[in-house]
Amino acid sequence: MCGRFVINMPSDLMAQLFDAVPANDLPPVPNFNVCPTTQVHVVSAGESGRRLGAMRWGFIPHWYKKPNDGPLLINVRAETIAEKPAFRAACRERRCILPVSGFYEWTRTGDEKLPWYIQRSDGAPMALAGIWQAWGEDALPTCAVVTTGATGPMADIHHRVPVILEQDDWGLWLGEQGKGAALLMTPCADDVLTFHRVDPVVNSNRASGPELIAPIGV
Repeated sequence: MCGRFVINMPSDLMAQLFDAVPANDLPPVPNFNVCPTTQVHVVSAGESGRRLGAMRWGFIPHWYKKPNDGPLLINVRAETIAEKPAFRAACRERRCILPVSGFYEWTRTGDEKLPWYIQRSDGAPMALAGIWQAWGEDALPTCAVVTTGATGPMADIHHRVPVILEQDDWGLWLGEQGKGAALLMTPCADDVLTFHRVDPVVNSNRASGPELIAPIGV
């Protein structure tokens, strides 16, 4: 699952890391509370190379007349992505990467939602596997994060996790290195991620600031 994430890496460094040409309309960073339906940074590939652009986080199938004609599709399951009519063409032809610094997940204790911040153990940026699609007359670019079943310690927080790509696999996922991207849609190794509790103030989508990812006592 991935319902909120963090981007605190400057756009120019992000473009350099992914060897991508940056667009002029990238969202402002840092953003410590990236919410669905907002514009996010996305790396895609084309004939002229990689591009770092802005897309709406919330995939819109081509048959939607309005963006809210159906469920908000911020995540897509790896197990069924190739079968679902909404996603199968994008899975074949329009894969992308969402660069993030980390993401939030929640557990419950009674009626209380307890937020956790998840990031890479090595401190490197996280590359989330995604798909994208241009929607409507204005060709609005939209995207969703690919998720898979959680394993190891992460499974204690949530049963789903984003598919996290290692750098050597970026080209394969983007379609630059032939076929085989389906093999990447698996959970990362147990030691790739680390996590800690954060203040419940992040439960509000209006919260902002670096204090959102500061650890608190469990």
